[in-house]
Order: sequence, then structure tokens, then C-alpha cells
Amino acid sequence: MTHQTTDALPADPWAEIRPYRDDEVAEVLARLAHDPELLDALTRFRLPRLSRFMPSLSRTLASLAIRREVRGVASVQDFQMRIASYMARMIRTTTDDFRVEGLDALDGDTAYLFIGNHRDISLDPAFVNYALYQAGRNTVRIAIGDNLLKKPYVTDLMRLNKSFIVPRSARGKRAMLAAYQQLSGYIRHSITVDNHSIWMAQREGRAKDGIDRTDPAIIKMMTMARRAEQRDVPIGEAIAELRLVPVSISYEYDPCDVQKARELHALHTSGNYEKSQFEDIQSIVAGITGHKGRVRLCVGTPLTADFDSPDAAAAEIDRQVLTGYHLFPSHYLALEALGDAPELVDRAAISDADRARFQARLQQVPAELHDWWLAQYANPVRHKAGHIPS
Repeated sequence: MTHQTTDALPADPWAEIRPYRDDEVAEVLARLAHDPELLDALTRFRLPRLSRFMPSLSRTLASLAIRREVRGVASVQDFQMRIASYMARMIRTTTDDFRVEGLDALDGDTAYLFIGNHRDISLDPAFVNYALYQAGRNTVRIAIGDNLLKKPYVTDLMRLNKSFIVPRSARGKRAMLAAYQQLSGYIRHSITVDNHSIWMAQREGRAKDGIDRTDPAIIKMMTMARRAEQRDVPIGEAIAELRLVPVSISYEYDPCDVQKARELHALHTSGNYEKSQFEDIQSIVAGITGHKGRVRLCVGTPLTADFDSPDAAAAEIDRQVLTGYHLFPSHYLALEALGDAPELVDRAAISDADRARFQARLQQVPAELHDWWLAQYANPVRHKAGHIPS
């Protein structure tokens, strides 16, 4: 990991959306150590009895704990180094294996726009960052929707961890267009001027049904800044300038699979699903703490200028993501359980231990959610075989 540049631009057009700089870290950490909502959240989680009967004392203890934890943190790199130790522990305790493919084929001194499939709110980019960290490379700036930033302390924590804000709540067509133009300009500046890599999801929201597809609107947004500057530039040239690299992450088991199945079931049966106030935060916690089995990260190759439309570029991203997606026994066992396309089930890849783990996990899923739960794991097999329409 390398230090972020701390030289401020004469005018900062991205001050409201960019990650924090090193010279802002101390102020943000001091603010977090006294944020009542963060302190209450921590005490409810770590000191539930004390927070209920002696809330003032529990907040004081939480504030002291935060200040102790961030002692010596003076830069974004320092903050991420603290996270790296937690990430290593998370991988050690909740995953059985983590492997990376394709990263060594990319130039370590060049910035890329990693565009990946999206299964977990925080872990998808976290695993990319950990792979880069292990390879001795700089970490990415992470795109995060403002719908996840409903609390000031969450925004502070995310921006300390090199996240930048994607507008999803702007009201009105004109406001949304201006917000996306600003975002596009920041992305282009990060890649072409700062030489600092970025991670973005291939679509808004997680692929809850296990089908990974790129939204061409993402490509349109990314290239807006270049095309506004040079209206007649071929879109392929604007795409190549950003050095888009498809990334595919595969989890043997998804810690949020039951919650996703519940949402899909509700949408199917009633046509509506209302998230609870802190559901996204709960999903982040569940993703981090839940068992994931084996995890694979496959890094593709940069897109060239050989694309004449956002749809063509999106199709190539889809191709690379699907090619790089690793099928685990859980995927084949789900397809087998559904009794669909038995010829696609690779039984040689399934051990008795794999089958026992799968059955034990399935037994914990409410019966009415079984088909939705199984489809999440079966769909990648179907998709790879071309059994899911484009």
C-alpha cells in the first residue's frame, strides 16, 4: 500500500464524494471517537447489558476503545493497515481457502478500473484489496452507493477506507445527470491523473439470484467525462482510456443467502419487499462474520478500444466474469437438489463431506425459501452452460 497524495488542488470539485485525504484523517478519527450513534452501536454490540443499564459509562468505554484502536493512525494507509490485520483474521476464521488468479498479468504500476460481479456489499472489494495488498500493490478506491450511507459515522468510516460516493438518491433528472457527470469526472481523474485504481460493481445492487450481468448504463456513466470533453471521441477510445478490467469473485457459500432468498420470495409472492432500517448494515456484518467456505478471485484482462457501444463493452465484461467464475460443489449440489439439467452436475467434483455440509446448511433454511435459496447456487451453473437467456 502507498500513501495517498495530500496536496490539495486549488479547487476540489470532488470534495463531497471522494475518499478522505491523509490531512483529513485526524479530524475524522476525533469525530468518530465522539459520535453518539457510533458509540451506541458499538456498545449495543459489545456491551449489551452495560449499555442498557449504564449507557453513559458504556459510551465512555467505547470512546476510549476507539481512541486506543486508532492510536498512531495518521494517514489513510495507516488506517488500511489496521483493517488488513482484521481482514487476515476474517479470512482465517470464516473461509476455508482464498485464491487469486490473473492479477500477476497486470502491471503493478498502472491504475485499472476493476469492474466486478457483486455478491457481498463490503467483501467483494475487500477481497480485491486484500489480494492487491498481498501482492504489494496499492489498494483501490471503492465505489459505494449513497443509499448505504444513512449515518454520518458510516460515511466517515467508508471514506477513510478509500470509498467514494455514487449518487443514487439525487432528485430529478437534471440533478442526477449533474451528479453522474461529477462522478464520471472523478473516476477518470483517478485513473488517468492520479494513477489510482478503482473498484466498481457491474450493476447497482447485489446479484441476489446468482446471475451476474453488467448494466450498460454503468459504461455510459464511466465514459461521460471524456465524451463531454471530446464529443466526437469513439466510445471504444473512452473505454480503453479507463483500463476496465473485469473481476469475478466466487463464494462457495454466501453468508447472506437466506436473507436474499427471503427477499426474492417476497418479491415473487407479493410483488414487494421493504428493507428494514438497518438491513444493509446487518448484511455487511453477516457477510464479514459468516462462513464462506472457499473463495476465488479471478482478474481478467483490460478492455481495449474495440467496442462501438456500451452494450458491446458490457457483453465482454459479462463474458470475462462468467468465464472467471469458479463453480464449487455447492453450485452443483443445488442444481441436483432442484432436479434441473442433471447433465450439468459434475459429480466427480463432489465429495461426501461436501454433500454433508450442503445438506446441513440446507436444513437450516425455512422450507418456503428452499427453491429461492437453491437457485442462487444453481444459476451460475446454468449461466455458464448458456441455459439462462441473455
